[in-house]
Amino acid sequence: MIKRTSKNYIQTTLSKNSDWKILDIGCGYSANEFANTICDIQDLSKFYKDKNFIKLENKQLPFKDNEFDFVIASHVLEHVEDFKFFINELERVSKKGYIELPTKLEDNLVFENKKDHLWHMDFDDVNSKLLISNKLQYIEPILTVSMIQNLRENFKGSLVLELYWEDKIDYDFVENNQNIKKHNLLNLFRKFISKKLRSIYN
Repeated sequence: MIKRTSKNYIQTTLSKNSDWKILDIGCGYSANEFANTICDIQDLSKFYKDKNFIKLENKQLPFKDNEFDFVIASHVLEHVEDFKFFINELERVSKKGYIELPTKLEDNLVFENKKDHLWHMDFDDVNSKLLISNKLQYIEPILTVSMIQNLRENFKGSLVLELYWEDKIDYDFVENNQNIKKHNLLNLFRKFISKKLRSIYN
């Protein structure tokens, strides 16, 4: 089962379960405050001195089956080459967790995502499934990571998928239509500015 949630709700839930073993996987320098185990491909053991830090050396997560009560994978899945294996690993080490992902819109707007992200993510609310597809660049990116983080304050629902799962992460792989029309936002902005100028001087 997988469904939409909110990070605020997840944080509240974790705060009420201080006895849980919580894993944050692939979080870099921004681990969830309630996670007591951190796992990343970088050696961040000096940064997480007060946590149990495990460096990820192989494809398989270095944990036993059902070792954790909750696992967090925030902005990780879109980077992973073998997403099927990674999803299976999340299901193996825990029975529930939180996944946060960029929407197609955010993914297309950010410069850094153009090179680093492999997959597009969407959510099927009718069938409660995560939809994964090959990444396509519909828009030439115009924003940095820091810019999009500021926009998330007011437009989070349009930019980020916040998902809770339990027992199984239901997903489908969807083939993208390769015949896409690419949008150039700079041209749209030029038209907007031109229209504004005309309205001022007319």
